[in-house]
Amino acid sequence: MAYWLIKSEPGCFSIDDLAAAPDRTTGWDGVRNFQARNFLRAMRLGDGLLFYHSVTDPGVVGLAEVAREAYPDATAQDPDSGHFDPRASPDKPLWDMVDVRFVAKFPAPVPLAALRGVPELAGMEVLRKGSRLSVTPVTDREFAVIRAMGLGQGGPGTR
Repeated sequence: MAYWLIKSEPGCFSIDDLAAAPDRTTGWDGVRNFQARNFLRAMRLGDGLLFYHSVTDPGVVGLAEVAREAYPDATAQDPDSGHFDPRASPDKPLWDMVDVRFVAKFPAPVPLAALRGVPELAGMEVLRKGSRLSVTPVTDREFAVIRAMGLGQGGPGTR
């Protein structure tokens, strides 16, 4: 099992939207960065996800899991979609998506400032200045620490 952090602006799609989706599952579409797309392609069924709200009050707000492995993102070929890419075609879809399933919403968000204060998390991509990737890998340890913080089970040193 691997672990990942996925980012979304809560005004576009929030942890509450995921929890309210049919079967608590949705397609994670619209990723338009090749490195982030490659991370989507590396995800496997059941991998753990940290759900991160970006922009306003950034922080990790809950947990999800990969419910379906990478497949072509149809929004890239839909001119009416905000994620349309004229380079994509049925023969060369270019962009992928995965399905994600809600697991849990944290009682309170784990804010970006709190994440920055944990030495064990110092290497996380989301903490790098200027990082804008919407999908990044996290280590087993980083996932465990943030999960524990979010569920109120302690912070660093907790497994």
